[in-house]
Amino acid sequence: MAELPPEVAALTAVAFMVAVGFGVVAPAIAPFAEQFGVSATAASAVISAFALARLVMAPFVGRLVNAVGERVLLGTGIGIVAVSSFVAGLSQSYWQLLVLRGLGGLGSIMFTVSSASLLYRVTPPAMRGRAQGVYAGGFLLGGITGPAVGVVASWSLRAPFFLYAGTLVLAGYLGLHRLRHSTLAAPQTAQSDAVTVRFALRQRGYLLALASTGSAQWSVIGVRSALIPLFVIGPMGASTAWNYASFFLVSVVSGVLLAPVGHHADRRSRLPLLAGGLLAAAAALSVLPLWPQLGGLLLASALLGVAGAVLSVVPGAMVGDIVGARGGTVVSVFQMAGDLGSVAGPVVAGYLADRYGFGWSFGVAAAVAVLPLLLVPLRSTVGVRRHVHR
Repeated sequence: MAELPPEVAALTAVAFMVAVGFGVVAPAIAPFAEQFGVSATAASAVISAFALARLVMAPFVGRLVNAVGERVLLGTGIGIVAVSSFVAGLSQSYWQLLVLRGLGGLGSIMFTVSSASLLYRVTPPAMRGRAQGVYAGGFLLGGITGPAVGVVASWSLRAPFFLYAGTLVLAGYLGLHRLRHSTLAAPQTAQSDAVTVRFALRQRGYLLALASTGSAQWSVIGVRSALIPLFVIGPMGASTAWNYASFFLVSVVSGVLLAPVGHHADRRSRLPLLAGGLLAAAAALSVLPLWPQLGGLLLASALLGVAGAVLSVVPGAMVGDIVGARGGTVVSVFQMAGDLGSVAGPVVAGYLADRYGFGWSFGVAAAVAVLPLLLVPLRSTVGVRRHVHR
């Protein structure tokens, strides 16, 4: 951390508080929705609604970053998520919950694009993997803490939403306070050197980053959040506590691996790491239907932790290699690719589980996890990519 710009520490602190709240609420969302008497598909749609709202808002956020600055947009976005989450905990119907989670997605994309844009701008190319690892570490350390706090779900599935809102309020304060003196978080005036989406889409590394983040959000994040909790309390017949244990294990494994992954990504080729992460995700999703017991759940969680560490670092670092100093819209498109996976993954997984069973659902998710490998060149000597000017 001492080698990195101070903005990285500030963003990491914000990420930690956001992740604490998410770690509390994520395992409770689908079970809470099911309490309103809906199917697994409809319960999964609550998670997709959050991502769909992010997807709709993303094209506008890149311009907002340049207009108002990362700091203001970050605080505004977190505030929107905090309010919508608190009210979601008061939902009296499925549709209220669905709409309120969707509203939270509008604020979420403001936070993620503004923080990612600032992280890319302040970090030198040779430190980009480590910066991504530290930032992702904030999320994962919060993800470790969140499930431990999430035992409140054992007596109320509404309580996690209120706790989530509280952690977001603190995250917003940290962001606004610790970035108040950063000139780099202020509005940008000169846009002539901004990297365009057209230029980025001609770069193979950017296309691979888009495919990888979409795959990760579909399988590692979306299906894990929506389907695994239902699988654990359904076919496995285990208690809700095992959902939190699974999320906790994923976070621990990822947290242990983030530092070595970040260093390796900076010093050697990023492509073998990326391929390994995608294969770990596919293996994890294949284990669960083949071994529907606690041992299978723990093994799958460990593999998802490996995949999470790699896919939290490498695609973002690859985008940073293309963006360099500026490129809010390019970052927004990257976020959109992930949100497409977040929207489609839970809904498709829920539909397949309802129609054909959990085995088909996990199998399709595993196939999606390895699709980006089609874009990975068979041979590459590329280590740390420097920023490519137009």
